[in-house]
Amino acid sequence: MQKHHLRLALATATAAALTGGLLTFAASTATAADSTDVPHADFNGDGIGDVAFSAQDAYVGGKKAAGQIVALYGTGTGVSSAKRSTVSQNTTGSPGTAEAGDWFGAETAYADFNGDGFDDIAVSAPGEDVGSDVDGGGLAILWGSASGITGTGVTIADPTPSAHDFWGKNLAAGDFDGDGKADLAVGNSSATIHVFKGGFNASGVAGGRYTIKPPIMGSDARGPLNLTAGDINGGETDLVVDGFETETGYGWNRNYFIPGGPGGLSTAGAKTLKPGMITAIGDIDNDGWGDIVSGAYWNPTTSDGTSIPDSGKGGKIWVTQGSDDGPLTSYATGITQDTGNVPGTAEGNDYFGYELDLGDVNGDGYLDLAIGVAGENIGSAVNTGAVTILYGSATGLNTASGAQSFAQSTPGVPGDDENDDQLGMDVKLDDVTGDGRADLVAGSGENDGNGAVLYLPSDGAKITATGSRTVSPSTSGVSTTGAPYFGSNFAD
Repeated sequence: MQKHHLRLALATATAAALTGGLLTFAASTATAADSTDVPHADFNGDGIGDVAFSAQDAYVGGKKAAGQIVALYGTGTGVSSAKRSTVSQNTTGSPGTAEAGDWFGAETAYADFNGDGFDDIAVSAPGEDVGSDVDGGGLAILWGSASGITGTGVTIADPTPSAHDFWGKNLAAGDFDGDGKADLAVGNSSATIHVFKGGFNASGVAGGRYTIKPPIMGSDARGPLNLTAGDINGGETDLVVDGFETETGYGWNRNYFIPGGPGGLSTAGAKTLKPGMITAIGDIDNDGWGDIVSGAYWNPTTSDGTSIPDSGKGGKIWVTQGSDDGPLTSYATGITQDTGNVPGTAEGNDYFGYELDLGDVNGDGYLDLAIGVAGENIGSAVNTGAVTILYGSATGLNTASGAQSFAQSTPGVPGDDENDDQLGMDVKLDDVTGDGRADLVAGSGENDGNGAVLYLPSDGAKITATGSRTVSPSTSGVSTTGAPYFGSNFAD
């Protein structure tokens, strides 16, 4: 398994299309949305949204890439390192021990798994060696509390360790069976996804378990790329699985809708979706059904000139409307940087759609979309990156007017455009001030991979640089030895 930040460094047009090349890409954290409103995390129960993210390459106790997670707690003035928790496997109460190459925090998903009113966070360490099983993978749930995430947690054991590796490399949380309890979907290096039913007790025992097997490549392609949970048809939480199709010899990227129901997730109602390695789910047009946004950030042809299906120059996002029958696959809309007045120009390797997240920035009831453009070149700065905001409306995302774009050269934004900053390597739109409006939080590979988290608040009508700040590893208890890529992967 490759780590999240390596996608940009290793991506090529061929890799974006062909199975072998796509193995260089990492899976990304799934969206834990139980409704079309895309709820935020609240680990300390104060009613203000919190943000958690990984530094999976961080040195811990001298161990390279042991990994850490950081939770920033929302306040009336947003997030900063002043109110946070930093947790590793060496933190008191945290399951396991920090070891080189564990990548603790490589995947995360939040929900109130034990029903105590505090959101918890599921954290994987996909590089964990389990006995003699190299890279068998580990998974824990860290409990939320009035003090937030303190490190206290339990192990979620792999029920079939001999069948695969990288246990926990994909995670998604949602109420897939509609019983009011948060379930957890767990991926690994095979095509089989394990679903733990909600009602986790203090020992980490779930309310039951079952498996699903979507039509994606398994061990040869290291299983699913991404799992994304959200309500698309107005019922139980559904799941979108990003992976590689098995119908052709190319192994193109392919996404599948897996509906939830009273019996949980079932592939019997699966539908094929537009491609994309990153997915966001939420009700953009406020019609009561969640819409699916997929980020196909690669170029439209391979190095030998083979055309890649449903791709656009420099990246393309696809928006598929939801309905009571699930996604309306015949009505997908493609958007690139050449669409309408979307900021920028479509150029090779821009990686438009590298990351996605939905939230209501202006409180109008329509969800807005943050788009990571991590490969954007600005002036002489190569791969410096940017973030684009498209605003929702009754007719979907507005590409004609009102869009915003932020780089480190934008007036009022901290920092400068530098080579390989990769701003937009992850993005979040969550209300972290408690005013009912979603704010923007974006990760970058600032300072040769040390990483940074950029906070840009909503002013009630739009995202603004006024009041913005950068959160750094050095102020957050994370060592900058060996490029930890602090903020490279947000919990969803």
